[in-house]
Amino acid sequence: MADENVEQQRRSTCSRRGFFAGSGALLGLGLLPRQSFAAQSSANTPHWRPEVRFTPRRNWMNDPNGLVRHRGEYHLFFQHNPSGIEHANMSWGHAVSTDLVNWQHLPVALEPDELGEIFSGSAVVDEHDSSGLFGGGSGIVACYTSAGRTQTQSIAHSSDGGRTWTKYPGNPVIDNPGIADFRDPKVIRHEPAGKWVLLLAAGDRVLFYESTDLLNWTKASEFGAEHGAHGGVWECPDLFELPVDGDESRSRWVLVVSINPGGPAGGSATQYFVGDFDGTEFVNENDPDEVRWVDRGADFYACQSWFGVPPEDGRRLWVGWMSNWAYAQHVPTSPWRGAMTAPREVGLTESSSGTRLVQRPVRELESARGPARHWRGMVPEHATAPRFRGTALDIVAEFEIVDGRPEFGFEVLAGDEHRTLIGYDAESRRLFVDRTRSGSAEVAPEFPARHETPLSVDGSRVRLRILLDHCGVEVFAEDGAAVLTELVLADEGDDRGRVFCSGGRVFLESLRVHELRP
Repeated sequence: MADENVEQQRRSTCSRRGFFAGSGALLGLGLLPRQSFAAQSSANTPHWRPEVRFTPRRNWMNDPNGLVRHRGEYHLFFQHNPSGIEHANMSWGHAVSTDLVNWQHLPVALEPDELGEIFSGSAVVDEHDSSGLFGGGSGIVACYTSAGRTQTQSIAHSSDGGRTWTKYPGNPVIDNPGIADFRDPKVIRHEPAGKWVLLLAAGDRVLFYESTDLLNWTKASEFGAEHGAHGGVWECPDLFELPVDGDESRSRWVLVVSINPGGPAGGSATQYFVGDFDGTEFVNENDPDEVRWVDRGADFYACQSWFGVPPEDGRRLWVGWMSNWAYAQHVPTSPWRGAMTAPREVGLTESSSGTRLVQRPVRELESARGPARHWRGMVPEHATAPRFRGTALDIVAEFEIVDGRPEFGFEVLAGDEHRTLIGYDAESRRLFVDRTRSGSAEVAPEFPARHETPLSVDGSRVRLRILLDHCGVEVFAEDGAAVLTELVLADEGDDRGRVFCSGGRVFLESLRVHELRP
């Protein structure tokens, strides 16, 4: 177990770490079970339990760990306190899914030992037994940070599909070189070089190690001391290659690093770099001072991608922790604390500002959609229709600006006193989520806020997709070119929604609203 000083250090640097009626009539959706809640109490809050986002049954959860697809199952390990709702006693929780929507909870996979708590890490499939741990067969190898008096890197392996684990007797496999924040190993396979590559977050940079057997690691390079955002400690790196606009001949490498604090919405956030990786060094192709954020909302952190997605699938899939270290330990959900975002497909596209990351919900999520209700027509200034109701919705909309420079979008999860606004401001050309009046829960002084991101649109058309429930919203604009992820914690019973418009007129080319049920 980590001693008290290490835990305090971790906390100081890481706690850081329905439907329509165009005329105004309302048609209701089925609601989640609910009960009243007093902020900061121990009362259960089932109305905040997401429908299609993963949450632990009980207790604390933060970073996704060890994402790997093996034998037809997507494995989701995660930072977990099995015995409490606070960040402590870090272990790897475990769940599996065949469709990224419905998850089966499994027993805790990795628990603290004499080397310390089990901090974040990754997992790979050792298909050809390069490690020698599988007697010529294959299995899963997990690499994680042992957080004791110092942070070191350890491995464990599983021969039975991740159900049971054996820690390597030679742990740690990477000793601490004298760096306080030295954690979150991400292992990838670099086939052109025929080796394994491991990335580590080390204070204000990423260190790269290489190995042929997953056991013996040699430092190869480092990146980041003079690149990107440095408002806080770097954590949870990831690295992968993606085609640009689907063209495999124009592929680029994407390096992803979470940072806390220093995010655009305050607190923690995740940045990315686009460039080249030769198996040894990453080279950023953009200006070192340029900062590119994966998601400009307040609540997307520590995202990790799945290893082992079949080549014929052709997708890079990831998920993030839907919270923020600025207030994560004060989120008043119970008997659990912490949620993942919906899994996302990640791509690259060429834009006027260079090669950019795009994200969209995985297509598997469409299996959770109920029948759609549709609406199309003019939305005048001060419109109050169309209206809809629901507590777990997938909204797909396309607007066209007719005149003026309006602010328009959706009021959702509304009641008599509270509502969340999601929309586009044509004057400033910014997408926004306004949660200043989302609910009565007292989370933290910085929680009630309006967060924005620049959004370039094609002419006068704006396309939005919104996943929402009482827990939070995920907003994807222009096929995922801009994304905002926000906890909202709407009050029990607040389920009304409508289109709004001010400062001009818009035409609603199409609007579909689906109830979500896995």
